[in-house]
Amino acid sequence: MKKEFEPRRTRGTLRRKRVPIYLYLRVLGVLCGLLFSSVAYAQLKRPKADVTALTETDGVRAGSPARVALTVSLPEGLHTQSNTPRDPLLIPTELAIDAPAGVTVSEIVFPPSTDLKQAGQDQPLAVFEQQFAIGVQLALASSVPAGDLVVPAHLRYQACDATMCYAPTTASVEWKLRVASAVGAPQHPEVFGRIAFGTGRPPAAEVKTENSKEKTETATLNPAVDLAKFDAFVVQGTTGGYLGADEFLKFIRNAEAGVKERGLLEGRGPLMILLLVLIGGLALNLTPCVLPMIPINLAIIGAGAQAGSKARGFLLGSAYGAAMALVYGVLGVVVILTAGTFGTINSSPWFNLGIAILFVVLGLAMFDVLLIDFSKYSNNLNPGQSRGSVALAFSMGAVAALLAGACVAPVVIQVVLFSSSLYATGTKIALALPFFLGLGMAIPWPIAGAGLASLPKPGTWMVRVKQVMGVFILATAVYYGYEAYDIFSSRWVDSSAVQASVEAQLKAGWHASLAEGLDLAQREQKPVLIDMWATWCKNCLTMDKTTLENESVKSALAGYIKIKFQAEDPDSPPAKPVMQKFDAVGLPAYVILKPRP
Repeated sequence: MKKEFEPRRTRGTLRRKRVPIYLYLRVLGVLCGLLFSSVAYAQLKRPKADVTALTETDGVRAGSPARVALTVSLPEGLHTQSNTPRDPLLIPTELAIDAPAGVTVSEIVFPPSTDLKQAGQDQPLAVFEQQFAIGVQLALASSVPAGDLVVPAHLRYQACDATMCYAPTTASVEWKLRVASAVGAPQHPEVFGRIAFGTGRPPAAEVKTENSKEKTETATLNPAVDLAKFDAFVVQGTTGGYLGADEFLKFIRNAEAGVKERGLLEGRGPLMILLLVLIGGLALNLTPCVLPMIPINLAIIGAGAQAGSKARGFLLGSAYGAAMALVYGVLGVVVILTAGTFGTINSSPWFNLGIAILFVVLGLAMFDVLLIDFSKYSNNLNPGQSRGSVALAFSMGAVAALLAGACVAPVVIQVVLFSSSLYATGTKIALALPFFLGLGMAIPWPIAGAGLASLPKPGTWMVRVKQVMGVFILATAVYYGYEAYDIFSSRWVDSSAVQASVEAQLKAGWHASLAEGLDLAQREQKPVLIDMWATWCKNCLTMDKTTLENESVKSALAGYIKIKFQAEDPDSPPAKPVMQKFDAVGLPAYVILKPRP
């Protein structure tokens, strides 16, 4: 019976117990579960509060006042800006009520604020606690008919912790009142008893003072955008992210000269496009996300010598590769049909952190800190047990496809964006391009599954190769750990500093209104620069302070109508349709337009 090679051990050294493969797979499954649950949470892009609408009584009477409330609960460690922040440039908590006919809002009662010392702030933030309640007193006209009455409301808030403030969000709720001939029984006394009714203000009084309004009226969210206005312009160029002065000047010159940076797939014929997509898929196997996992995955799925035959190895490799093609095909179709943007997962700090943790575990296994015994599992791989191993191969292929996407996001984004544009012209075959990307990634695996049946004899060299691979894996873990830190740190931005920077640009001649800026450019036949920004965007602040303050850049933009477009929530209007129109996948984003003659 062939013995598995083991390094010679000195006498007296305890033999460490090998970890059964099913335990390893269980740990790997838990890690993947944590990883993708973290990704799902990261898609929210901002902390969410639980907002509940309550009524003081189970029945109200027409012609009488009625009291309602909102209870707000945030995740641990978070607060919201108060309705009257100390710095007027900060984003206040605001409650907008869509009062139906016969209902008026008498007062809104916000709770008293507390102080939150935040890193980088000269003075504490005035915030509401993690859990708080807002009271509202309504006045019902005598003409309100009996029956159910719905009062919608929208709470806009910005969550903050001790290190940073997140992008603001809006929660929509509604109160359901039952109008009857008599007031009903009281409800929720523990909530309404703490609200100081009579000390609040009517909605009109919640508007900012004239002084603060002057500073912030141009830095609020843009109204709905009429996309038809863009029909009067030609898109000369688009770009995004941080750019140095030289890069930004090159972007401006290329746009003015009509030189467009050709995408990887633009202007190519159908066969060339398919070839490039297949090559891109092949390249995924050589990325730091997949390459270190090749020997591990081959051992897990039982390919190569452990498969028992070349035919079986080919089957396992085909199952592994088929999962890759299917994952990319399904993801691509979903993204294209929903007109979304790809790359959010790859830019998530949680995703990068999850990859780093996973690779640390795999790297430690290469140095026998965690010992993994594949032989016991592979000995059980025989034709009678093909069902389980094929399923395992398919599962590992799906995981590898998702991990690979983080390494070659530019290729994936090019394919998906190009497919989206092609599909929009009515070319249905565009839906298949992401599948071809996965197919390219899958090509080597059936060959690997069948062609690795003859391996060199075991020896000390295997330990050295494993250790070298372990160094590579741990280096990759460090890289992704740094990527996670870099993305986290890019969100540690003082929103007031971003808004102050925007205000400085507006005073220097930029426009806050997209519609007004486009109208002016059309009348004066001037080119347009649109700068898409948000209060949570650190690179937006950096660009304002560096590149856009460069004298050469300012000189190049002297004849432009320059517009600051606030894309605070890229997933919702008005930002979403504008960003989609220009294929902007992040902030800051820049667009140069030229009026049509």
